[in-house]
Amino acid sequence: MTSTTRNILILGGTLEASAMASALAERGERAVLSYAGRVAQPRAQPVAVRVGGFGGVPGLVRYLQAMQVTHLVDATHPFAARMSANAVAACAQAGVPLLALTRDAWQPGPGDRWQPVADLPAAVAALGGPPQRVLLALGRMHLNVFAAQPQHHYILRLVDPPEQPPPLPHHTVVISRGPFDVAGDIALLRDHQVDLIVCKNAGGSGAQAKLHAARALELRVLMVARPWLPARHEVTQVAEVLQWLGHGERGVQLHAATSRGAERGV
Repeated sequence: MTSTTRNILILGGTLEASAMASALAERGERAVLSYAGRVAQPRAQPVAVRVGGFGGVPGLVRYLQAMQVTHLVDATHPFAARMSANAVAACAQAGVPLLALTRDAWQPGPGDRWQPVADLPAAVAALGGPPQRVLLALGRMHLNVFAAQPQHHYILRLVDPPEQPPPLPHHTVVISRGPFDVAGDIALLRDHQVDLIVCKNAGGSGAQAKLHAARALELRVLMVARPWLPARHEVTQVAEVLQWLGHGERGVQLHAATSRGAERGV
């Protein structure tokens, strides 16, 4: 199959998705980058862009068939579990090859003070106790659950201003778009006198600076584990996706013979 006959759908919203789009544009590939629509002003891209959901598995199947998609690259956030699961199911029904471009999970190192938690409810429960100043580095979708621990002052780092005030009696909103650097995150944590960070184990380098900053300042981190996903083929490098596109199923066998999907909940 030549690049002129391929039609690639990228499920995006990450730095990896943008890198994938740029690599495909440089090769002259036909591609569409799909955003969920959670960011008001997504980055400009060198390929066609669509914004919004598909309507579950049936809607995604219809889209794949109507647009004659030949390959799907899932480069969504590691916590976009529903979209990734829908992609696995829809590609199986439509007969479209799927490859996930994902990130290895972060691992604690010397000096880190991590407390692993299974999910967001577990993170909320772990915040029981006297008032603290807590950085929620989680995005705007999950703020409401922390209303169950109203004694804390929450520092909310968001890409866009919230449409409605979050239901947190004490909070400060910081509008900022990554990637971030360690010096900047140390300054943020010091300026806001943060005692504790709550974050998801997103992996990658774009959001890792806060963990190095926490280590430098000896701060605790509540680290939310990744959700479970169905088995799928995964790679971690754009070059591996390009090889998959160039060599078909053989590329999958060489570069992602064992899916890590079952390990997401660990």
